[in-house]
Amino acid sequence: MASLLDMRRRIKSVKNTQQITKAMKMVAAAKLKRAQDRVTASRPFATKMSDVLGALSSKVAGEFSHPLLDERGDEKYLIVLVSADKGLAGAINANVIKETQAFLKSNAGKETSMVTVGRKGRDFFKRRQAVILDEYVGVMGGQVKYSDAADIAAKVIKTFTEDTSIDKVFVVFTEFKTVLTQKPLVQQLLPLTRTAENSEGETAAEAEYIYEQPPAEIFGKLLPKQVETQIYRGMIETIASFFGSQMTAMDSASKNAGELIDTLTLNMNRIRQAAITKEIIEVVSGAAAA
Repeated sequence: MASLLDMRRRIKSVKNTQQITKAMKMVAAAKLKRAQDRVTASRPFATKMSDVLGALSSKVAGEFSHPLLDERGDEKYLIVLVSADKGLAGAINANVIKETQAFLKSNAGKETSMVTVGRKGRDFFKRRQAVILDEYVGVMGGQVKYSDAADIAAKVIKTFTEDTSIDKVFVVFTEFKTVLTQKPLVQQLLPLTRTAENSEGETAAEAEYIYEQPPAEIFGKLLPKQVETQIYRGMIETIASFFGSQMTAMDSASKNAGELIDTLTLNMNRIRQAAITKEIIEVVSGAAAA
């Protein structure tokens, strides 16, 4: 049986851990609010931009060609995997990695390479000898910067346009639903789909567009911006999901620590009571013997 001193040490250790988990929960809650506001503000823009560019590109199909629009084959994929830099956030990183593995398994015959954004996804697939063309570590630890997303997008666009053997580019990230719900998603990033349907699956209203510049100039500026926007959305959605999952995980850890403290305190009291009873018996036995 553990001694009274051992029990006190264990209780103190668990209390220290509980203080850490409570502090991490509070920090995650504060950062979540800012991250959630950024998701709420950017999501409509990203969605509408995809709808407009898809509708515009469908109208000029056959009369306009662009490397980011033209369909290629279906043999070689490039995956942009967005994960967090840190752990202690429940299963969020494991879920986006499982989603990526499921995608790879369903496309087992395809030649696949990766661009990893975040330490956790990089570490996992690097240990499994995956082909990683580029890795971005340190950009998913806190506040996400648009400049980082622009740099990643520029590198992805350069790789896609220079390596004509790459047929499609996909982005894998975690979509923020609520504090308790996050969903890993796989979306095609390149080439941009020419479609008149919007994000709700409805056919966009017919409209006549007057181009003040040639379509080549318009799409030449908007298509790279679209790639930047979608990567940035994946990054801020993932970081908001990370803080939501971390807040929930730390709350559960704090509650579990409290329950463990109660159990250890009860055991400590029993040990102390047993020691006191033993001392009383020894005193009584000594007095009787005298």
